[in-house]
Amino acid sequence: MSRSPERLTILALGLALLAGPATAAWADPGDDATAGVEDVVAPVEDIVAEVESLDGAESEARQGEQVTVALTSDVLFALDRAVLTPRARQRLGRVAARVRADSAGGTVRIEGHTDDQGGDAYNAALSLRRAQAVRQSLQETLTGVDFRVTGFGERRPRVPNVVKGRPLEENRARNRRVEIVFTARK
Repeated sequence: MSRSPERLTILALGLALLAGPATAAWADPGDDATAGVEDVVAPVEDIVAEVESLDGAESEARQGEQVTVALTSDVLFALDRAVLTPRARQRLGRVAARVRADSAGGTVRIEGHTDDQGGDAYNAALSLRRAQAVRQSLQETLTGVDFRVTGFGERRPRVPNVVKGRPLEENRARNRRVEIVFTARK
């Protein structure tokens, strides 16, 4: 192992940083060398806890009190359609129960999303129709809840649709989704 002057300097600096103020007590009082201590401040991003179902069709993320339940469109709808499948109604029943049990009240947002296939206007309209279908289903069991429905089309992908110039179908599938967003009780 070579001991270049640069490596020794880095090692000495590292040890000095680790040792902290205790090294000052060992310093020769005759030394004129002093080192200032600065606080290291690093920003902390909000922590988002996310749990995904085993089949990948549903995920739940929590950031503070905000809960986002995402259901892939592939489990909710047939290709290019905005009519809920029977399987979707079962899942939405469980989501409605979760909202009923955990919501602090306020507006429940339902946000539709698509992948990058198709035109922008078409995707925006499809994502809105799908979000409206989810709202209609949730309204059957969640009475007295204020819903806000938005269709984002392909504008807010979870993951890139294309990586290194190649489309990834698994990413596109994750981007085709409807999200139900509500505020949880504290």
